[in-house]
Amino acid sequence: MYTERDWTTTPVTADMLRGHLDAETTAHGLLPHRLPARARRQIPDQLLTVAEAQPSGVRLVFRTRATAVELDTLPTKRVYRGLPAPADGVYDLLVDGRLAAQATVPGGNVRTITDLAAQTTELTEGPPGTARFTGLPARDKDIEIWLPHTEITEVIALRTNAPVERAAEGGRRVWLHHGSSISHGSNAASPSAVWPALAAARGGVELVNLGFGGSALLDPFTARAMRDTPADLISLKVGINIANSDAMRLRVFGPAVHGFLDTLREGHPTTPLLVVSPILCPVQEDTPGPLAPDFTGGTLRFKATGDPAERAAGRLTLNVIRDELARIVEQRAADDPHLHHLDGRRLYGEQDYAELPLPDEIHPDPAAHHRIGENFARLAFGNGGPFGDSGPFGDGTD
Repeated sequence: MYTERDWTTTPVTADMLRGHLDAETTAHGLLPHRLPARARRQIPDQLLTVAEAQPSGVRLVFRTRATAVELDTLPTKRVYRGLPAPADGVYDLLVDGRLAAQATVPGGNVRTITDLAAQTTELTEGPPGTARFTGLPARDKDIEIWLPHTEITEVIALRTNAPVERAAEGGRRVWLHHGSSISHGSNAASPSAVWPALAAARGGVELVNLGFGGSALLDPFTARAMRDTPADLISLKVGINIANSDAMRLRVFGPAVHGFLDTLREGHPTTPLLVVSPILCPVQEDTPGPLAPDFTGGTLRFKATGDPAERAAGRLTLNVIRDELARIVEQRAADDPHLHHLDGRRLYGEQDYAELPLPDEIHPDPAAHHRIGENFARLAFGNGGPFGDSGPFGDGTD
């Protein structure tokens, strides 16, 4: 048991965080955001307000000889009324890039979703708590604490049983990624096991993950935030939220994609930019949205409620979206050699679904997150990939 004099307290400052675009000082501590303040002021709904404040991909980074680390935080947890509360969010501690320990923080605030369709919630306030890690190697080492990807997390205090130094910048390329709840990490086992985090580790890059649950909707404020964020590599995984929210018709979707890409190119004119279409999702392949939640059996599942016959009138399905994304990228690539396309079914397709089905018909399970991360790393960062050393895909079929 450590005594009070064994501990060194280090103020947590924004420069100790990575993977965030902003940090807000609150009454409790520091709240990392994945969208800047200007963009947050334009958010139209509670869904994205919560999602961008859930720190998927955000980690606290420092160097120390400490064998014990404590991190005080105030989590805000999300539950659905009438369903069992999910497990506490996981904090992953990595030593020199390898997972070494995990912890949770009980208690905290609870945001209860009272009506999923109407996005109504109730907030019950609770106390802060502490994530504790012990038994770490007694040598100089780089520590990363990945914050829970499903819990809004206010970072309050860091304590260690040895002094802390700022971690040196690794000189790695920065990968800026935007996507839906699948990129955000729904159903992943822990924050460093979300598929973009797994792919980033394999690719040897620094991740900025703008995966927002239910909110990859080609919002102009997200495009502007990405335009203004320094990045060496950019990817855009788009389509599933547009289909399952029935947010657009084909006439609007194409120009919206062009507009998003135009905005990105204002800030990153020659940065490798990969457009990724949706992974396989059988309930939406040829059936338009909107999706409807189904709580029968005591678990949350989703079903598409649109009429497939209305595809001819411009209703969007995943197959329609994939075709349009491929067409747009092919058209633009004639003048933009750094723009690339990847069919999402190469990340997770029919064979993957047969082996690793989607538990709620929309989101991959932890094993499927690993599969998607491995496939993305191979296709994007591997030999011949658009983010690799050898340039774009060698076969030209994507």
